Amino acid sequence: MQALLDSIAAMAHPADAQRLFHGRGGRFPGCEHLALEAYPPVLLLTSFQPLADDALATVDAALAARWRDIAPAGEPLNWVYQCRGEGAQTRLMAGEVPQPHVVTEAGTRYLVHLLRGQNHGLFLDMAEGRRWVREQVRPGAKVLNLFAYTCAFSVVALQGGAAEVVNVDMASGALATGRTNHELNGVKAGAKFLAHDIFSSWGKLTRGGPYDLVVCDPPSFQKGSFVATKDYARLARRLPALLAPGGWALLCLNAPELGPDFLRDVLAEHAPELEFIARLPNPLAFTDLAPERALKVLAYRRPDPAR
Repeated sequence: MQALLDSIAAMAHPADAQRLFHGRGGRFPGCEHLALEAYPPVLLLTSFQPLADDALATVDAALAARWRDIAPAGEPLNWVYQCRGEGAQTRLMAGEVPQPHVVTEAGTRYLVHLLRGQNHGLFLDMAEGRRWVREQVRPGAKVLNLFAYTCAFSVVALQGGAAEVVNVDMASGALATGRTNHELNGVKAGAKFLAHDIFSSWGKLTRGGPYDLVVCDPPSFQKGSFVATKDYARLARRLPALLAPGGWALLCLNAPELGPDFLRDVLAEHAPELEFIARLPNPLAFTDLAPERALKVLAYRRPDPAR
């Protein structure tokens, strides 16, 4: 745990939502189960194995000591511990979590919830993907956001000048948070929300196109929703019909057991007309000793014969 404590001792006062310590990347032996994140004004310690009370007390003391040095006068330390896997639990360790809890990333505001479930409303490792979408989308573009979750990609696309974004996700509760995220950023106009099973909605989605950008950020394994090893091929086959000439597809996969070649092979077989452009970098905070196991975000483009 010493690497985590060293990181805490050196951390700056966080303003944006961000990962502060990434033990999962394998760079800190003995800390592979640990991650520390900031969702200002709250810190979140996640462990993928149970931590003993004395270990939690050590972390609490380290956070309290650092907070006294970096926090503005009178700002309390708020932190949450979440254990995933066996013995899963979420505990408020100090202070409080604001309700509603709104954080910022690159000037954009998002509603998050740290005390409910394992997904908090904003995946911090996707920050570069959101930046790419905001910069890549052209004024007036039509965007399809598949597996939209809380619609962060939609918000940044509209901020970048998109005229319309269609957000599709089976989880109506996540889409409700997505509506709030659009309201928080003043980009309600142009956003559509469909609580649909994507694989039962191809006709409707195709008729609504073609799209200048299709974003696909599915779960790697979610029974009844998406299993990457069989369903990414089904998704890839539909992409050419959804994309306008010159249109982009941003394909995401967060499955450590599947490397980037898995996605490239799927696209080569099932959508060979799409051109691979680049794999987007992950945020520096998520540096991994095994990049093939880290989040994969690949950009593809449908060629435009007129150009």
